[in-house]
Amino acid sequence: MRVKINVPGGRLDGRRSLDSDALNNLPPPSFNVNELIGAFAAKGLDAEDMVVLSGAHTVGRSHCSSFVSDRLAAPSDINGGFANFLRQRCPANPTTSNDPTVNQDVVTPNALDNQYYKNVLAHKVLFTSDAALLTSPATAKMVSDNANIPGWWEDRFKKAFVKMASIDVKNGFQGEIRRHCRVVN
Repeated sequence: MRVKINVPGGRLDGRRSLDSDALNNLPPPSFNVNELIGAFAAKGLDAEDMVVLSGAHTVGRSHCSSFVSDRLAAPSDINGGFANFLRQRCPANPTTSNDPTVNQDVVTPNALDNQYYKNVLAHKVLFTSDAALLTSPATAKMVSDNANIPGWWEDRFKKAFVKMASIDVKNGFQGEIRRHCRVVN
């Protein structure tokens, strides 16, 4: 299924664009479920928004350094075969000069779909924060519903994405409409 999101237009872009700004606003991959819920609540998002938006981990890649120490070097719930697969691709001690990336979803890496939740249930996810979704009965039920009810996740993702897009909207002199989206005017 293809996810089409109608996001309201007219949002101003910030006057700077730094990857560190994004990292400062995202919960780290080591967070537990309570820390995740708190981080999302601080942005006006609830636990369901958090679980639904976590589904974006069905696309993209991660550096090995983001999960090796939490998921492969320490005891974790990760699926043994998946852990061995990752060990073949990641050094035991990633460094800045040796920190390869792996797909966050090895089943459908290029599709925005609900496979992420199937991976969570199978214990085939990279981050502690992904696995943490199964540690609370409420979030575990959401994971199961998103994995097993056709169209469930896609409908909720659209709503949560639009809700997230309304966080910290710039207005007046705080932002600008860029002439070229990749460059500050």
